[in-house]
Amino acid sequence: MTGPRVAVLGGGLAGIAAALRAADSGAEVTLLERRARLGGLAGSFRRGDAHVDTGQHVFLRCCDAYRGLLDRLGVAGSTTLQERLDVTVLRPGRPPARLRRDAPPAVVGRIPGAHLARALLRYDAVPWRERLALPRAAAALRRLDPADPAVDTQAFGDWLRRHGQGPAAIRALWDLIGTPTLNAGADEASLALAATVFHIGLLGDAGAADIGWASVPLGELHDTAARRALEAAGVRVALATKVGDVARADGGWRVAATGRDGAREALDVDAVVCALPPEAAAAVLPDPVRTPVAAAADALGASPIVDVHLVFDRPVLPVPFAAGTDTEVQWVFDRSGAHGALPTGAQYVVVSLSAADAYLPVGAEALVDRFTTELGRLLPTVAGARLLDGFVTREPRATFRPAPGTAAHRPAARTALPALALAGAWTDTGWPATMEGAVRSGDDAAAVVTSARWGAGDRTGAAA
Repeated sequence: MTGPRVAVLGGGLAGIAAALRAADSGAEVTLLERRARLGGLAGSFRRGDAHVDTGQHVFLRCCDAYRGLLDRLGVAGSTTLQERLDVTVLRPGRPPARLRRDAPPAVVGRIPGAHLARALLRYDAVPWRERLALPRAAAALRRLDPADPAVDTQAFGDWLRRHGQGPAAIRALWDLIGTPTLNAGADEASLALAATVFHIGLLGDAGAADIGWASVPLGELHDTAARRALEAAGVRVALATKVGDVARADGGWRVAATGRDGAREALDVDAVVCALPPEAAAAVLPDPVRTPVAAAADALGASPIVDVHLVFDRPVLPVPFAAGTDTEVQWVFDRSGAHGALPTGAQYVVVSLSAADAYLPVGAEALVDRFTTELGRLLPTVAGARLLDGFVTREPRATFRPAPGTAAHRPAARTALPALALAGAWTDTGWPATMEGAVRSGDDAAAVVTSARWGAGDRTGAAA
């Protein structure tokens, strides 16, 4: 038996997962990535001597595929995972609130959702009258089927209001968790995708929503370690390589590519996993796949993320991360350990802004001033600190826009053409655009293109 030759287009998490899964199945894999690094939107770059993540990414204990990839890359030890969900919630003029999962008594612990009900009733960022309605809404959300097309056509915010959720509850709980996960506020988000987030995270196993994060720059996980694992698996990794047309040729596929030195290459393979963003995929794939992918790109749209990076001369944030309510600060992270070049005693914090359309046109200096002031309203320690550095990173097309009706536009891994599969967090994973969804999509696409039987000297089979 001879394994198929597989080209993986795109070196983000979906492409990395697909390449490893295909190589593990015996395929001869080439991974092509236009950047000079792997990791896509979950990577890092250098700014002077500092390491800067392209976004502030966290994962949950329930993210089995992503955590499995970390194990496969040998870097699970470079992440931190909470023993129990514990979120400090900052608010101006008041002490921080706390959203924390306690271990319930043994009998209560066997009741589905009991761990969440206790946490919600103690969560004083929501007024007591609205707090009493939280467990009832959570129970109703738990009964929804996210796979029901009728659920996907509804807006999460409308559903919350119909189930007794007031403005404070939506702002301080449902949006506090949903906006960074979905990259959309409740009024703009599909009920099905929101239900998926809360089903798997808060409404499932007691420990499902425990939060994990990288203790090192993301590039060490998704680039350095990924390259090492790919090369050990026999994958050829071609960085700074732009993919051109993908066309049928001799019973297989021919992928046109241009390397960093301008040299052109025609790569002949038996199967292709396209792990590019939808607009990039539509530009290189042939019909009959090109047309539906282009339609999906138009229908899904894009939602931006903006990060405001601030270096203070002393510690201002006493916890690894915190959320905000009644403030423009959505989430703020202490990334000092991943910076790499901080002055003694300094702290590097990043304010992460999801669904950030309003911030895209605002200048960097204005955003730095604005969020330094806003952090000062939440953290008294900012008043005595000096800002050493401030800058902004923007990702206008960070994720697809998870609007009601989104599910109908997300394509499956398997396409109408043999041995051509799609991957990426925008495909039909059942998850919002997260690292978990990206890895799952890569695994699914690899399964599609390696599911055929390939005989010695016979490389013309199609994926079953």
